[in-house]
Amino acid sequence: MDVSNKVQRSRTGGGRREAGFTLVELTVAVAVVGILAATSYGSYTQHVMRANRSAVQQFMLDVVSRQELYVLDARTYAAEIGDAGLGIQIPERVADYYAVAITLTAGPPPGYVVTAVPGGHQATDGVLTLTSAGEKTPAEKWER
Repeated sequence: MDVSNKVQRSRTGGGRREAGFTLVELTVAVAVVGILAATSYGSYTQHVMRANRSAVQQFMLDVVSRQELYVLDARTYAAEIGDAGLGIQIPERVADYYAVAITLTAGPPPGYVVTAVPGGHQATDGVLTLTSAGEKTPAEKWER
C-alpha cells in the first residue's frame, strides 16, 4: 500500500464519516425554533385573552337571563350575583381573570348594568359592560 494513501486515510478518519450533527447545524436549528417561538407567542397570548373574554361574556349573558327570571318573581332586579341575589356562582375560569358585579339603575324604567373588570394577565383587555337594555360596551370587543 502506498504511504500517501495511508496518510490520506488517517486524515479522513479511515474513509468513514461520524454520525451526528455539526455545531453549525444545531445553531441554525435553535435559531429557527427561536424565531418561530418569538413570532407565535404574541399570537398565542392574544388567543388566550380572547378565550377568557369569551368566557366572561357568556357568563354576563347568563346573568342577564337570570335577572329576567328573578324580576318575574321578585318584581325587582337582584343587586348580587351569589346566594344573596341571583343564586349563581361566578365560574372559576371567569373569577381568575375578571371581577363581575351588578349595579342597579333607578330608572325609569329600573335596570341594571353588569360590569366585568379584568385583572391579572387579562388586565390590558379593558372593562366590559352589558346593560338591561342590551347595550354592550365596548362594541368591538363584543363582535365575533
